Amino acid sequence: MRTELFLLLVLLSVFFAIGCVGDKSESPNTTEAPVTAVTSAIAVPETITVSGAASLTEAFTNIASKFEKENPGMNVNLNFGSSGNLRMQVEGGAPVDVFASADENQMNILSNKSLIVNSSRKDFAHNSLVLIVPKSSTLNITNITDLANPNVQKISIGNPGTVPVGNYSLLALNKADLWSQLKNKAVLAEDVKQVLVYVERGDVDAGFVYKTDAKAAQPGTIKIVTVVPVSTSIDYPLAVVSSSTHKEKAQKFIDFVTGKDGQDILNTYGFVPQS
Repeated sequence: MRTELFLLLVLLSVFFAIGCVGDKSESPNTTEAPVTAVTSAIAVPETITVSGAASLTEAFTNIASKFEKENPGMNVNLNFGSSGNLRMQVEGGAPVDVFASADENQMNILSNKSLIVNSSRKDFAHNSLVLIVPKSSTLNITNITDLANPNVQKISIGNPGTVPVGNYSLLALNKADLWSQLKNKAVLAEDVKQVLVYVERGDVDAGFVYKTDAKAAQPGTIKIVTVVPVSTSIDYPLAVVSSSTHKEKAQKFIDFVTGKDGQDILNTYGFVPQS
């Protein structure tokens, strides 16, 4: 009996010892340092939206790229189209910070409705109107009066209601007493770039574009016939949009466009900088 009792006590001691070791191994190590979560703030770039006339596409793309490089943490979202359509987008409440027009009229409309910050408005470039024809043309068009030739069947101009280059073209043709003879030949375009494409592809016999757009044409596709006199100066204004939530940054972009770097880039693309 004593021997059995002794063996029972030994077994109980062994089980107890094993249980203590197991509990110790499962208990947390209170000597270890607590893990600390490290978080870092990631800066979110501030984006401004710039709506610009289609004729500014190449120049403003370059300007925006350089502006972003010189202003880390800022992005420029570019939106190009006819000045009239872009103006209507602003009127409709589109989230635009800077509006750049190919004429004063579209900007005046926004100004009269208090939709731009008038103190920010500046003229930043000047352009010229030119008559172009396909490079392969055999119609011997040398000036705008030749457009009345019956062999000239299609002439592209921007829609005068929304496209400034179309309005300038209409002014020039009316001054030359040609519009009544040519209006049935007119192929209206949504912006100046569309006029250029029509002529490049040979879809029309002639078209009116800005000098800067003719310079940006695909090599070997068009030729400039003549510079077309216009009764009003072709000036480009830009301004901060009143509804902008990034007015300080928008003004910074305007300052860049009107500064030396912006003006040098515009000059590279054929615009005449504003003095």
